[in-house]
Amino acid sequence: MGNLVGSWRFKEPSTVEECDSTWGSDSESDEPMVEDDSGMSDSVSPAESERAAGHSGDAALQLTDSPESAPKMKRSFYAARDLYKYRHSYPNYRKSRQPNEYRNLRFYMNKIPLVPDGIYIEEILSKWRGDYDKLEHNHTYIQWLFPLREQGLNFYAHELTQDEIKEFQSTREAKRRFLAAYSVMLDFYGIKLLDKSGNVARAPNWQERFQHLNESHHNYLRITRILKSLGELGYEAFKAPLVRLFLEESLCNSTLPNMQHSVLEYFVYTIRLPATRRRLLRFARQHYRPAHAFLWGPPPKKGAGGSIGAGSSGIRAPAPTPEQHRRVEENTASASSRINVSSHDAILCQDLVGGGIKGLPDLSSYEAGLQEPLMLISGRRERSEFS
Repeated sequence: MGNLVGSWRFKEPSTVEECDSTWGSDSESDEPMVEDDSGMSDSVSPAESERAAGHSGDAALQLTDSPESAPKMKRSFYAARDLYKYRHSYPNYRKSRQPNEYRNLRFYMNKIPLVPDGIYIEEILSKWRGDYDKLEHNHTYIQWLFPLREQGLNFYAHELTQDEIKEFQSTREAKRRFLAAYSVMLDFYGIKLLDKSGNVARAPNWQERFQHLNESHHNYLRITRILKSLGELGYEAFKAPLVRLFLEESLCNSTLPNMQHSVLEYFVYTIRLPATRRRLLRFARQHYRPAHAFLWGPPPKKGAGGSIGAGSSGIRAPAPTPEQHRRVEENTASASSRINVSSHDAILCQDLVGGGIKGLPDLSSYEAGLQEPLMLISGRRERSEFS
């Protein structure tokens, strides 16, 4: 039995609710005014305070008043599952390659060109900055500039492995070029990198570039990849300032109104720390209109009559994290007459007793079919302390 259960894989979540642990240990008043590893402070500018004061009353009113005639929207299970896997470091990922196959690192060391175009990283960094037509219409470079542990649309690009990530993070030259590539893409979007902490602001060309970005939806897929890659290669703290800027521009300034859904459904959920996600989502909920249609808030609260409060996401409880699976494994093993039962076995047995795995929700998001295809993966389970 030990050999049999040892081959079973980490049980993936099957609903949006199981994928999202953002509000799992949260209450409406539990956020202290502190700074976490996102590099973003809770302090707000006078302009933000003025906007908040002007809308806070209306927001509170609308959050408790959900018109029955309003169309009911759903969150995308495809997006939630994709980002759950990313935040948990792809628990079922396969074994790593040999060091001499680290093509992403070798590309950033300027030793091999990207395929199929045959272009070296130094050429991109020195000649492509400001060439917006080339950055817009070439679709093969983005998977090389921002590698992930999942397959992209350019099948010549190689996925990252955990060993390659460690090697990359310890290589100064590769990290320097990676940040330079990030700066090139920010400039393409009308944004400038301010410092080594990842803070960003509008670039001088922001009006022209924002107008283009608002109508160029495929760049939202690129931005999701960029945010993921930042986290993989040691720059998790750079995500929150960029996501915050996109929230402000799309919700408050209306310069990127078409980006609202992507920021809330994808960009926010690339961030691994639940506390940082909560803070960004609270800011978003304060400015989202109509307020009753906000889907990404805290779990619903039952009133005296058993009804669910409006303006919530409908999230009940997250799926067990890999660390929680490990604890289940330890507890189960000690309580089952010394039989070695894996966490996968324990979870699967629960499913069998409970009547099987639930069906998948409707993939109704307009972006559900656009996100880069997830690679079918298997192998060892990697643990993550993030939710």
